[in-house]
Amino acid sequence: MGIARFLTAAFVAFATFVSVSAAQAETIKVAGIYTVPVQQKWAGTLHRALVAAEKEGQIEYVYSEKVANTDYVRVMREYAESGVKLIVGEAFGISREARKVADDYPEVAFLMGDPGDKHGENFAVFDNYIHEPCYLMGVIAGSMTKTNKIGMIGGYPIGEVNRLFHAFMAGAKSVNPDVEFKVSFIGSWYDPPKAKEFAYAQVESGVDILYAERAGVVDAAREKGILAFGNVNDMNKEENGKDVVVASALWHMENAIANAVADVKAGTFVAANYKEWTMMQKGGASLSPFYEFDSRIDQATKDKVAELTKQIMSGELVVDINDNEPKSTF
Repeated sequence: MGIARFLTAAFVAFATFVSVSAAQAETIKVAGIYTVPVQQKWAGTLHRALVAAEKEGQIEYVYSEKVANTDYVRVMREYAESGVKLIVGEAFGISREARKVADDYPEVAFLMGDPGDKHGENFAVFDNYIHEPCYLMGVIAGSMTKTNKIGMIGGYPIGEVNRLFHAFMAGAKSVNPDVEFKVSFIGSWYDPPKAKEFAYAQVESGVDILYAERAGVVDAAREKGILAFGNVNDMNKEENGKDVVVASALWHMENAIANAVADVKAGTFVAANYKEWTMMQKGGASLSPFYEFDSRIDQATKDKVAELTKQIMSGELVVDINDNEPKSTF
């Protein structure tokens, strides 16, 4: 290669490197829109991931919380017209309307919690697929119950909740075929007193372990002197669960957000289903530490959970996804 051609190739390579580096270093404006306060754990998972991206210098983050569904589209349009490059939020109650907004703003990327599929060129969707750590929790619960009766209290019987309950039940049944379940839905995403009331009733029916999909259940478990398992956030540390919550199925959105931001910066963002980004292999879900329960779970069960975790991460074990409404078995 002649010196001129060598220098030209080197210059092109350097220019490409500088271009890519500049794109990666660029800060883009991202908006979060939530129908509940960011203190609520579902919205909080998204909020924390976006705050982390801002602290890393990747984005400039703005958000609106407690936005009613009737006002959601207006807020989406205002952010889209303000120069925001990526909008993250929830479209569970306004799927059709949210997709129309995306169609009107093709230059804006949308990453929305939604039970449906991707749409158009710029409307990507995600849901909560933490069923794998829920299966692992079930294995532990099935080995720890003394009455062989486990209670489960959720918000609504929608796919996002149903799949977690089914996975938990399957995990428990895998080690304890005699275990039975009491399933209740409180008809609210946030009503701790009502969740406690349902938990009290389940304890009266004989359950000695509770799956706390909703806030309020852990408090009831503490008052009744039984064990619980947590959901989405670390209920042992964040919901007064010491000596009550054995483990929690955790949801993480940092990697999903990082992927979306990188694609927006690179100009490669496309409508996609981010389901896999909320599962264990891509760091979207995990089982919390056992904390003070580490010595109270028998070693054989801990070994089994460790082996099952390896199998999930390698793809050898695929935990079934069942979005049908679960039913009580006693």
